[in-house]
Amino acid sequence: MKKKSFREVIAEAMSEEMRRDNTVYLMGEEVAQYNGAYKASKGMLEEFGPKRVIDTPISELGFSGIGVGSAMNGCRPIIEFMTFNFSLVAMDQIINNAAKIRYMSGGQWNIPIVFRGPTGYAGQLGATHSQSFESWYASCPGLKVIIPCNPYDAKGLLKSAIRDNNPVIFMESEQMYGDKMIIPDEEYVIPIGKADLKKEGTDISLVSFGKIMKIALSAAHKLDQENISVEVIDLRTIRPLDYESILFSVKKTNRLVILEESWPFSSIASEISYFIQKKAFDYLDAPINRISLLDTPAPYASNLIQNWFPNENKIINTIKNTLYL
Repeated sequence: MKKKSFREVIAEAMSEEMRRDNTVYLMGEEVAQYNGAYKASKGMLEEFGPKRVIDTPISELGFSGIGVGSAMNGCRPIIEFMTFNFSLVAMDQIINNAAKIRYMSGGQWNIPIVFRGPTGYAGQLGATHSQSFESWYASCPGLKVIIPCNPYDAKGLLKSAIRDNNPVIFMESEQMYGDKMIIPDEEYVIPIGKADLKKEGTDISLVSFGKIMKIALSAAHKLDQENISVEVIDLRTIRPLDYESILFSVKKTNRLVILEESWPFSSIASEISYFIQKKAFDYLDAPINRISLLDTPAPYASNLIQNWFPNENKIINTIKNTLYL
């Protein structure tokens, strides 16, 4: 076992799958000669060569379309976006082709393709480079959406994504690439669609995912010092969503707070809230609360960002309010 960074395990997962299956290849901007914009494909060009680690022009729609076409013809492409903000120009291929061809062909074509790259806020990058799109993609039938929160989960989930016969949106974070964790030497995979109980608790359930899980866990541990027991669930997969793990937790704690790095309207929290009020209304001892970004584009000024983005104090205060403390 060895401590490895998030960027290292991303490269490791892709490389292991490329060694296992010669139909797997990586394509995107700066993935080859530059070792990836965030060095998440370091060393792969040297090992696999330019036919399997392919630099592209700045044309997300074009190389996403190439990926979809090659997936229809027996390959398993990994398409890297330098940021998911740039995936917007490729959405025609992702939504109208990758997500729908299997259905429209009556199952004659599988589309085993992974679209991966960083998502969400990563510092003072402005409104057009600080957006979270998980709810956009998760709303489309035919796509799977994964957002890991640590290196261990990232490696196991990415390997599962590459092996999946359906298109997968795999979202990372620029702010997590340097995070390190002990990674087993032996191969492992993590099943898609299964949430992870990151911390047991009895008073309230806190559901979240992605890099913001670090803030969620920090807030939960601080509340332990005040004898408030918070159960923390990491969704890991947004679609398919592990409804049962959330339901089981809420039936135990009787209260729910949902934390996400996205706008509040049409959010993942909206879907979870609907499900819980339908399936566990009589178990709730308080209304469901959610914590999200403010309903505005991302500001640039640091003082405004502090108010716009969820933080520990917001989480702690929301949990206490939900507990009527």
